[in-house]
Amino acid sequence: MKGNGLRGQRNGRIFFILLGMSGLLAVLLVRLAWLQIAPSRLAAGLREDWRNEAVMQRERSLVLDSGRGDFYDRNGAALTGESYQALAVFPMKEEARQTDAAARYHALIRLAGALGVSEVELSRWMNGLREPAFWTAPGGQAPTPLTAEQAALLASLRLNGVRVLPYHNRYPHHYLAAQALGYVSQHPEYIRSHYGAALADGSIRETTLLGGAGLERALDPLLRGAGPTGVSFYTDAKSQPLPGLDMRLRGSRNPYYPLRVVTTLDRNIERRIEDYLERSGLKEGAVVVLDAKNGDVIAMASRPKLDPQHLGQAGSDPANHAIRAAVPGSVFKIVTEAAALESRAVRAGETFDCDGTYAKYGLHCWKKSGHGTLDLMGAFANSCNIAFASIAERLQPEQLAVTADKLGIGRRVGWVSGEDLLPLGRAVRLLPEEEGGAVFAQGEAARDGGVLAQTGIGQRDVRLSPLQAANMIVTLLNHGRVLQPRIVHEIRYANGQLVTELPVQASPSAYGQVSRKTARTLLDGMKAVVEAGTGKSIQAGKWRVAGKSGTAETEKAGKPRNNQWFAGYGPVDSPRYAVAVLAENRLPNTANQATALFRGVMDILASEAEAKSPID
Repeated sequence: MKGNGLRGQRNGRIFFILLGMSGLLAVLLVRLAWLQIAPSRLAAGLREDWRNEAVMQRERSLVLDSGRGDFYDRNGAALTGESYQALAVFPMKEEARQTDAAARYHALIRLAGALGVSEVELSRWMNGLREPAFWTAPGGQAPTPLTAEQAALLASLRLNGVRVLPYHNRYPHHYLAAQALGYVSQHPEYIRSHYGAALADGSIRETTLLGGAGLERALDPLLRGAGPTGVSFYTDAKSQPLPGLDMRLRGSRNPYYPLRVVTTLDRNIERRIEDYLERSGLKEGAVVVLDAKNGDVIAMASRPKLDPQHLGQAGSDPANHAIRAAVPGSVFKIVTEAAALESRAVRAGETFDCDGTYAKYGLHCWKKSGHGTLDLMGAFANSCNIAFASIAERLQPEQLAVTADKLGIGRRVGWVSGEDLLPLGRAVRLLPEEEGGAVFAQGEAARDGGVLAQTGIGQRDVRLSPLQAANMIVTLLNHGRVLQPRIVHEIRYANGQLVTELPVQASPSAYGQVSRKTARTLLDGMKAVVEAGTGKSIQAGKWRVAGKSGTAETEKAGKPRNNQWFAGYGPVDSPRYAVAVLAENRLPNTANQATALFRGVMDILASEAEAKSPID
């Protein structure tokens, strides 16, 4: 009986032990189920379940290509997106890169030597990484391109988490036509207000980069493409590489994306003009080059320059001065003369007397001693303020405003789709920031001699952009027909298949157009400007050119400044290009920088034309 009692006690203890173990196991199972099902918050604030957290602990990802469509010039040369080999480093413990300390140290020395930095500096950078990164040389803005010799050496070192990978850099160091092409940046507020459904389904995030200006903004839905291409490197919880997994490439395999946007720009011409502006010291302003026959934008350079990697920093200006309206000064006399000719406010053979003072409204001629007696062409060639103030006072405000509209002034003229642009399904304006400018202040239509006189010489409330000034020259060269300057020719899929072609379009005024005779008279007047007037200093050059200079009084930070202009065409005998140059906020009484720059730009265009001409 005593043995039976002992066996019973032992069986009871075993029963309670098993019961306790079963209870503990049940608690563990419930806890595991809770961890699998209940949401948790990552340190970064993103809501993921426990299984995703486990994956994130061992996966290190690096974006190789954003997948965004690129821009090309008219000849197929890339304007954005350069691909090259770069050094990628994934974070892990130093000893995990190679178990043999001596071999690891030797490899790091060779790696540092190949990159041109000290072993200490490189080791500090690698050990401080928390996320995968490409090596960027000190002071650099993008991953440093590797030479073929460097890439071969680095690939031979066999350091864990150190790889030579292809990288697609969107903005090359010499980023051309930057303000026209634009930039990408984060716009969380815009995404929340316009992409609610995409946010909900996870196809877009608040941190997604969107086009912030220029063509990047205008064509953003097309350019975003099918998503980025990246590489993942797997490690365990101790940041040791996981055997067998190594790196995995991930990304879209869609053969149609990213898209290729073919612009009307000429990369060689753009590059040479921008280099020329740097050498010439243009601080603020713009240059626009248009095809004289169809208004296509060949080059569009704006200053100050745009640095898409450092938006908002001093020296980087996202504003496109080529499409921003500014006080034009005497360039507007083209409009004033056109209005006078169209309304017959000036008689054939009429002359004007200029002694330097207008005797009212406080107006003076830029030439203090006056020009003496001038006919209309002489007044235009010498940019006589007295003659043009007198002519303007003969006009009705509506005549000036209507003529300006006929010439594409006082309204936006850049290319815009007249209907939904496929495949976007909506109307598109290629230069969305373009300003229309003005002739009179809003509501100021009553006749006033002082207002008319000042408006007639391009002062007071007159505003136009370099794009409009260049396009006005194209209008005259096309016998009064206003065209829409086009900066995109076509859009193609990645496989070369055409998506859509953007045609040359007119921008007719509701009031009709100026007559052929008026256009011809104004073009002849521009010849006289260079032959015997304010543009005589630019007679010498590769091409014979014509145009109109302008100097406008303005202010900056309460201090007097001048806007200096020159708009014209060349070569005179067979016009190929219309060019407008604006040098903004120059000190008063300084030489017209825009006139000199116009000559230089025309010489660049002439030399490029010579280089492309077939050899006899």
